[in-house]
Amino acid sequence: MDDRYDDDRFDEDERSGHEENRFDADDRMMNAQELFQQAYELQMEGQFEQAIDLYKQSIEAYPTAQAHTFLGWTYSFQERLDEAIEECHRAIEVDPDFGNPYNDIGVYLMQKGRFDEALSWLEKAKQAPRYEPRHFPYLNTGRIYMARGEWLKALKEFEKAVEVMPNDPGARQVLAELRGRLN
Repeated sequence: MDDRYDDDRFDEDERSGHEENRFDADDRMMNAQELFQQAYELQMEGQFEQAIDLYKQSIEAYPTAQAHTFLGWTYSFQERLDEAIEECHRAIEVDPDFGNPYNDIGVYLMQKGRFDEALSWLEKAKQAPRYEPRHFPYLNTGRIYMARGEWLKALKEFEKAVEVMPNDPGARQVLAELRGRLN
């Protein structure tokens, strides 16, 4: 038999190459998670530029829908709504099942006064398979209807928000206030 080609050795080499790629991806993902956590902490402290830099590094290491969404959220704190919306679109490209960027686009469009467009994004958030806190798009839709004076539509949205998240005191309060207005 020719020693230059050993089937068993070839299989081992091929497996170790796949394992190396998997470990490399795992390392990149862990690094990205660490950067994301640091960015989040800076964001919560109001250190937006530093948070933006770390979110970008996290995305470069291993792109996730969450990192894009939170980068967009940080932009929104700086009133950079168009950039925030762009990041949410990138998040959706990475993971279309992740509901947060749909809701966030809806909120950013609300802030821009583009309520009709916002409603369609909030509806997508409601349908997203993975989304927490699930009641937010109902609250935001209710706020749009309140701004328009469409009280009964708003009431239905706030009722649904409380149904989805019965222990949220903010949702219960806004529902009670609207019911008080309507009585």
